[in-house]
Amino acid sequence: MECEMPRINSNTQEMKEYFKNTKTIAVIGCSPNPTKDSHKVAKYLQEVGYDMIPIYPKEDIILGQKVYRSLADIEKSVDMVVVFRKPEVVNAVADACIARGDVKVLWTQIGIINNEASQKAKDAGISVVQNYCAMVEHRVLMN
Repeated sequence: MECEMPRINSNTQEMKEYFKNTKTIAVIGCSPNPTKDSHKVAKYLQEVGYDMIPIYPKEDIILGQKVYRSLADIEKSVDMVVVFRKPEVVNAVADACIARGDVKVLWTQIGIINNEASQKAKDAGISVVQNYCAMVEHRVLMN
């Protein structure tokens, strides 16, 4: 899948709308390590006002927030899911987003492309962004 190009993707105007309409963002693969990109992006999203929910297999608190083990464990509504995991995991993430019923945007970070999962999410009414950094795009589009 490494050579896969995103066939399903949103344009910059749509991305801008996603940011405007989003309140809560779950970050899958949010590392407690401040040198990791997932930590930096999660911190940025939190600092610009989003309710950031970390999902990670270990830790209890990251960036002052309760850490969840899975998307299904989160009790409140989630508008956007940002993924920092390998492309092959995105199928399960798409399934989890669909099962929740409240996720509006599935966003995979730079280098993470899974067209099958993206098509599945899109068919379920979830908007998709692949192979873009949420922090970089937010800085460009919202400032």
